[in-house]
Amino acid sequence: MKISILGAGSFGRALSQLLLDKGHTVSVWGRSLGTDMEGCLKGADLALFAVPAQSFREVFLAACRFMPEDIPVVNVAKGIELGSLLRMSQVAEDIRPGVRYVALSGPSHAEEIELKLPTTVVVCSEDPGLARMAQDVFITDWFRVYTQDDLTGTELGGSLKNIIALGAGISDGMGFGDNTKAALMTRGMAEITRLALAMGARQETFLGLTGIGDLIVTCTSRHSRNWRCGYLMGQGMPSAEAQAEIGMVVEGASTAFAAEQLAEKYGVDMPITNTICAVLRGEKKASEGIAELMTRDRKAE
Repeated sequence: MKISILGAGSFGRALSQLLLDKGHTVSVWGRSLGTDMEGCLKGADLALFAVPAQSFREVFLAACRFMPEDIPVVNVAKGIELGSLLRMSQVAEDIRPGVRYVALSGPSHAEEIELKLPTTVVVCSEDPGLARMAQDVFITDWFRVYTQDDLTGTELGGSLKNIIALGAGISDGMGFGDNTKAALMTRGMAEITRLALAMGARQETFLGLTGIGDLIVTCTSRHSRNWRCGYLMGQGMPSAEAQAEIGMVVEGASTAFAAEQLAEKYGVDMPITNTICAVLRGEKKASEGIAELMTRDRKAE
């Protein structure tokens, strides 16, 4: 196949090498590469989008001028669009109704893909045949690919876990221990699941790779930009400075604000998310947020 990759960041580059090693023809477009989007997409059998979530609409809209109507689209961005509060598949559908869309998600740091370390991911589509096609494209003997059809759950799991990863980094940066982080991850997953179910996802999705699997890797790995940003915040650095220090997009920050609005819209209680938003806005210190979470009214789990 000829596969066009839109986005030359770490994940796009890692997947381009995987696909080249499988014998596919790969072309890459990136803002900083000086490459031609039209030339990149010419003759493509599949378009892979690997740009930040808040840039997806702009890049997808531009790419639609050069993509055939029926081309399969695989997207790896994990986020919720600010303003519209749409998931990435909904953004794509908004621009191109009937788009043949696949989300690739799961616990998959680019740094480890580049090293060909054993990795498992999910390709999710509401079209089972399309998911199986994407599975064939990406699967190798070290990159195991499962199929899924719960697009709402897969996209929300991959997006919302970044908020909890910020919190895990804050906890570690403040010097708290494993007990704290385990509690944060567990109660964080409860929040994620509550919102996702209210939005139409299936509960079992959150027991899989795009739920608990992605949460674990993002909250515990130093490869995680969200964890690193939270760590700096936990050590006292303001949010804006911490994000600038990371030097790459920190999806959890924008996703937190979107999730806060979604929680209000759907009437879902998300105290950890609300606290992280307040810390991101500078409305309270991380230590104050932790104290408030620990002294909430008693309740059953």
